[in-house]
Amino acid sequence: MARTATTYVCQECGTAQPKWSGRCDACGGWNTLVEDIVAAGPPRGLGAKRGRRLAFASLSGDIVELSRRVTGIGEFDRVTGGGLVPGSALLIGGDPGIGKSTLLLQVAAALAQSARAIYISGEEAVDQLKLRADRLGLRAAPVALAAATSVRDIAASLDAAQSGEVVVIDSVQTLYLDTLESAPGTVAQVRSSAQELIRLAKQRGFILLLVGHVTKEGMIAGPRVLEHMVDTVLYFEGERGHPFRILRAVKNRFGATDEIGVFEMTDAGLTEVVNPSALFLAERERDAPGSCVFAGMEGTRPVLVEIQALTAPTSLGTPRRAVVGWDSGRLAMIMAVLEARCGLAFGAYDVYLNVAGGLRVSEPAADLAVAAALSSAHLAVPLAVDTVVFGEIGLAGEVRAVARAAARLKEAAKLGFARALVPARRSADAASVDIAVEELAHVMELLAVVRGSGRRAAAPRQGRT
Repeated sequence: MARTATTYVCQECGTAQPKWSGRCDACGGWNTLVEDIVAAGPPRGLGAKRGRRLAFASLSGDIVELSRRVTGIGEFDRVTGGGLVPGSALLIGGDPGIGKSTLLLQVAAALAQSARAIYISGEEAVDQLKLRADRLGLRAAPVALAAATSVRDIAASLDAAQSGEVVVIDSVQTLYLDTLESAPGTVAQVRSSAQELIRLAKQRGFILLLVGHVTKEGMIAGPRVLEHMVDTVLYFEGERGHPFRILRAVKNRFGATDEIGVFEMTDAGLTEVVNPSALFLAERERDAPGSCVFAGMEGTRPVLVEIQALTAPTSLGTPRRAVVGWDSGRLAMIMAVLEARCGLAFGAYDVYLNVAGGLRVSEPAADLAVAAALSSAHLAVPLAVDTVVFGEIGLAGEVRAVARAAARLKEAAKLGFARALVPARRSADAASVDIAVEELAHVMELLAVVRGSGRRAAAPRQGRT
């Protein structure tokens, strides 16, 4: 009889440890180690049996164009690279209640018009799925529904002839293999269940859509290898009290990464937002100090968003710095540059920064827009409403060039903006855009522009630098 050994596996990163402890040494997660009993035996090599020789191909051979299934949901097709590739596996993660199941039911219903679509839920009964479809107006869609959690049963159904061309599994954390003793949702079960389904999808050529739960940090729960096994990883983001949802691609073997699709949650389900720039700027307050429009890039799409800043005097020894939608460390750096290079003093003020609309901005091109919003709020001077700003700021106060300047300016011109504050060393293809461009080489020049707006609008508040 084979001996057994006890190990403790982290449910966040999959690292195995010989002893239990409250904190995982690999990823730093607390209370994530779960006991796992494995059979102990000597390591085995390949032995004398020879494997099958591989057939190698040349790089100069013919290229086979990928055939894609277009859903007809433009924002979803944009994020996936123009449609879904047969035989591919996609992993969709997001917070509970954000709308993952709603989105995939709409995708399955759209694809069911031209392909055999199957929706398998491990969290809801079939009647619950029918009620959701009724609310979304999808009862007439020929989608086959099932409620199951056994991978053996699911694989037997999908392996049958004419079983399905699009398969949705909601969710991978509810599945289990009866050959493993661990509970559903553990590292071993999630990894093995996903591996079996992905292998079957590659073998049979159907499109596999997996729903994944996320941790409190916003990462997909389970072993990290799960994201490496699939072809595409999508995150569904948004605030609970906000109607807008953002579908973001963080990995895509068949398309561009960091692409986004914007949806709005309504009573009839998720609807596409064709022009997110106009949506994010719809409720912008005109002539308000601390408001600046940033021309950003999300994948290949230019998006204009409003960056809001507020400074308020404080009596506390340590002023508060609150950031929503941007990196707090980046904010500290921009404030330090404004203090050291421009003489603005933020030490006696609380500083609040917000990216309006629920979008999260991560590119350094937002530095100049954040600096403009902070300067405008600190000096109580509103920027011109027809001005957009983008550019990266260095520690010496220099304004650095950013990529895709022409696309940013074209989007701004299309929405009626007449003036742009951009880096001095911008690309040559941005010269033909029909918008007045003012080039800035140093952050001091930005401060002069903000003060010039104040002379045309209102005088600065007393006590400001």
